[in-house]
Amino acid sequence: MLTPDLIIAFLTLTFLEIVLGIDNIIFISILAGRFPEDIRKKLMQIGLFLAMIMRIILLLGVNWLIQMQSTFFIIETSFFSSNVSIQALILMAGGIFLLYKSTKEIYNKVEEVHEKTSLKLKSSTAFSKVVFQIVLIDIVFSFDSILTAVGMTSGIPYALLIMIAAVIISISIMIWFSNPISIFINNRPSLQILGLAFLLLIGFMLITEAASISETVLFGSNITRIPKGYLYFSIAFSLGVELLNSYSKKTK
Repeated sequence: MLTPDLIIAFLTLTFLEIVLGIDNIIFISILAGRFPEDIRKKLMQIGLFLAMIMRIILLLGVNWLIQMQSTFFIIETSFFSSNVSIQALILMAGGIFLLYKSTKEIYNKVEEVHEKTSLKLKSSTAFSKVVFQIVLIDIVFSFDSILTAVGMTSGIPYALLIMIAAVIISISIMIWFSNPISIFINNRPSLQILGLAFLLLIGFMLITEAASISETVLFGSNITRIPKGYLYFSIAFSLGVELLNSYSKKTK
């Protein structure tokens, strides 16, 4: 099995899984940031472990996943048409959820609502609620990750084993670094707002991707997906500016 092609495919896929998991880490870090540090660490680990389980389940049911891309129903009006699939509905719901959650979190942080409700957030009910939200967003992010993996390993022998191994290794690496990343983000309010702004972009990207998958036409114009390279470049550039700003404040 250890041929150069398989090793390169495995390493590339592992790297891509980590890159595609960045938005997942940001979302979980911000949700976990309301809790004390010991609970936050546990929540990060649970969230990423659930993400790994979700990806493996989708990989094992990859044929079922591909079937979800087929048209479920068609909408035709004078100004709007769309071939809606189950995958598009899930991506659309995930995008709307991210837009809602990110907007609400930005409002809470700006208005300092969390300071007033910190005691409520320590309850087991709040913990379960956050875990449920993490599961929902894990499902949405897993679609992108798995479809990328399937496309990369198409025609390669032992493709399923390679994909499962890449998912396990990448999530394990993210779990290892999740707590330092969470501490780093939650100790910097400006970085939290920046992360939430990224989640707003990702939510909008998911909505346009759902529309593109459905071949949606609005007022005679096709809605196309936003290239992920643009999104990740903007994230890297903004993060670089923020880190330079933080370093400048330290030196002063």
